[in-house]
Amino acid sequence: MSSPPIIVWFRESLRLSDHPALYTAATSGTRIVCSYVYDQESRGIRPLGGATRWWLAQSLRVLQADLKALGADLIIRRGPAAKVLSELARETKAGAVYWNDVAQSGPRTVAERVEAGLSEIGVTSRVFADDLLVDPAEMRGKEGRGPRVFTPFWKRVLALGDPPKPLPIPVRLPPVPDVASLAVDELALEPTRPDWAGGLRATWQAGERTAQRRLADFLERSVANYAAERDRPDIEATSRLSPHLRFGEISPRQIFHAARFAAEERPALAKGIDKFLSEVGWREFSRHLLYNNPDLATRNLQASFDAFPWTQDDAALSAWQRGQTGYPIVDAGMRELWHTGSMHNRVRMVVASLLVKHLLIDWRQGEQWFWDTLVDADPGSNPASWQWVAGSGADAAPYFRVFNPVLQGEKFDPDGSYVRRWVPELARLPARLVHQPWAAKPLELAEAGVTLGHTYPAPTVDHKHGRERALAAYASLRTSD
Repeated sequence: MSSPPIIVWFRESLRLSDHPALYTAATSGTRIVCSYVYDQESRGIRPLGGATRWWLAQSLRVLQADLKALGADLIIRRGPAAKVLSELARETKAGAVYWNDVAQSGPRTVAERVEAGLSEIGVTSRVFADDLLVDPAEMRGKEGRGPRVFTPFWKRVLALGDPPKPLPIPVRLPPVPDVASLAVDELALEPTRPDWAGGLRATWQAGERTAQRRLADFLERSVANYAAERDRPDIEATSRLSPHLRFGEISPRQIFHAARFAAEERPALAKGIDKFLSEVGWREFSRHLLYNNPDLATRNLQASFDAFPWTQDDAALSAWQRGQTGYPIVDAGMRELWHTGSMHNRVRMVVASLLVKHLLIDWRQGEQWFWDTLVDADPGSNPASWQWVAGSGADAAPYFRVFNPVLQGEKFDPDGSYVRRWVPELARLPARLVHQPWAAKPLELAEAGVTLGHTYPAPTVDHKHGRERALAAYASLRTSD
């Protein structure tokens, strides 16, 4: 008599390689039921935004095809995970359910309910560390507090030694009898009326093989200049791995070991690789912040910011969202975001600074917009980065740092090619004016076909006035302490 099958519950590890739960189940020699549960109902789960739902649909289709190539299928269900997995275990007469941990408070609470429900029907649970380089519980200090400053955090992570080496893809997965499954389309993850995802489809290809190819290409072609060029939105200098990491199409262990191997093979790459890995470290740091502060997306880490005098300005917020602020580098970033579901990291900081400092709009409104429009909207990195810019978070930017969007554009997009791509109405302006069209003479504007206030807006707020207003608002916090 054959052993009862094992259910492998795919959560945020939508890949076959370096998948501890899948690998362990595959080496057991028994049949495997691969499952995905679309759970947006369980308490503690933050519902996905529109762009991440679109990505999830693509990723599930790729995973389904990859599993079929090994002889298995992906059983898709929807609903509360505890209920769904108990039902699936009964249907398949499974003896155990394996899954990879998601080191966040909400997902762990869901997993605890799953484990309790399975235990009631006599089904074993096994959980495997996966989505981080280091367990957050290992990084708490003597007083039980989690990390709040990046540099000592990352030094400590590196001092712990290399993470475990990635696991291989199973050679074959024993098939199981047909089990009822939803089609990906039945999850209604993709937009229809209107279909706003055309730019996303033109920009991205989801899946594990794409992630591995991106990593290999980056380490071969771009990492040597990464430290010098990573802040340039006009240059293809970054890895663009963040959405693949977000959905676990590639693991941080795989990135870490591939980068270290490249540095050993080509020592000249060491500087770029160290900087690249420190960016992976920021993702790790943000996830640790989230682990220790589950309400990171809604509550100021620094309680003093609860008294910050935010303004409610719907017109300014809408102009920011639509890329109509009158600051070309900001508008380019916001339009890139809407079209592609992504934005260069340097530009993310500039657009965030404009919203929370020049416009004094609550960082949570910006975080929510990014959550809905980014394909890589990460539950840790997104709120942690917004709080960093606002000054309310851990290891935050100094309150007096108010990015000048003109200078940021001139420094990091010196020829204006990034702005010209995403703000084509300014394409004919020369480089010295493309980041500040209001400084152009009437004849220069006419020759470029620009009419301020008509073909392109005047700035929503004057930089000098916005900066002074922001500094006064931040000063009010210090005087009230």
